[in-house]
Amino acid sequence: MSQALDLTQIRFDTPGVKEKLHFNNAGAGLMPQAVLDAQLDYLQIEALNGGYETAAMMADKIENSYSAIARMISAKPDEIAVVENATVAWAQVFFGFPFKQGDRVLTAESEYASNYIAFLQVKKRLGIEIDVAPSDESGQVDCEKLAAMIGPKTTMICLSHIPTNGGLVQPAEKVGKIAQAHSIPYLLDACQSVGQLHLDVEKLKCDFLSATGRKYMRGPRGTGFLYVRRAALDLLEPAVLDLHSATWTGPDSYNMRNDARRFENWENNLAAKVGLGVAADYAYGLGTKATEQRLVELATDLRNKLSAVKGIEVFDLGEHKGGITTFTKVGSDPFEMMATLREQSINTSVSDRESTLLDADRRGLEPMLRASVHYYNSDEEVDRFVDAVESL
Repeated sequence: MSQALDLTQIRFDTPGVKEKLHFNNAGAGLMPQAVLDAQLDYLQIEALNGGYETAAMMADKIENSYSAIARMISAKPDEIAVVENATVAWAQVFFGFPFKQGDRVLTAESEYASNYIAFLQVKKRLGIEIDVAPSDESGQVDCEKLAAMIGPKTTMICLSHIPTNGGLVQPAEKVGKIAQAHSIPYLLDACQSVGQLHLDVEKLKCDFLSATGRKYMRGPRGTGFLYVRRAALDLLEPAVLDLHSATWTGPDSYNMRNDARRFENWENNLAAKVGLGVAADYAYGLGTKATEQRLVELATDLRNKLSAVKGIEVFDLGEHKGGITTFTKVGSDPFEMMATLREQSINTSVSDRESTLLDADRRGLEPMLRASVHYYNSDEEVDRFVDAVESL
């Protein structure tokens, strides 16, 4: 384990580890006690004082969410919008972009279902085209071929940094350099990578980054955020505006906010927003480089030990791999495995074809059990998990 991390303290901070062996962090991570306390405290104050009044009293804690998230990804607070989830964050960019008939979106074979469905929606409505860059021998997007596919009609590059299955970490920085060299807007889906990897938006060179709070960031469900590079703010207009994101200036006019909060709306869960800020502070306090190192070490150990078990096949790809491990066991149904493990207080999930259809069809994948570790998991939990899977 990285010497920078105190696993004993981290596990003390995480009450859920006393109840479960939690290997479903790609679904939702276990919240630290501080994140839970922040939400409960806010709700208690709100119950006694009223919603609007509490928002005024707790304004500093609400504002902390923006500065904490920005610090975690090396952005500026006015480049952050806090929204309901990663899908809303991503869709605010994609559906707010002024696509025209014949415009082309460039993506990868591992693109997530929700994003690809949005591509198809806009294709149906406006007549855009979808270009899918092939994968190289390692399984990650082939950057040379991606660059060669760029043409005069290429209008946006969209990439899921870490797909929902397969362990793969896409070369997001290399794709960012390609996008920047061709002056093409770059939308990075960091739903699985925020909190799992050390992220720096300046190095990633993305114009937009969408993320959720509930996964590796260990924040509340129903939270997410959008990063919009200041220079890219006026490339698009949100599909929906309200009196928070814009000002009604006259009978026939309005002005949008001049920061990323133009992508927010008025009503949101302020207790959860405060909790999200505390989660960002917690991640930053531990050090995202150290937590990434710990997480990758655990996942590598898990893959190696699972691969040594007779009848288990691991399907992880990529030159670089993260914390998600997907596998099958001969004669065992992944859904039944998940249910049986849950009876043993072991949390996992199942990756099916529909979540990454292009990748699944290319590789002929059936449903797979997905085990996703986090830095707070222990080496003993890895051994216990492998023993449990072997004995199924």
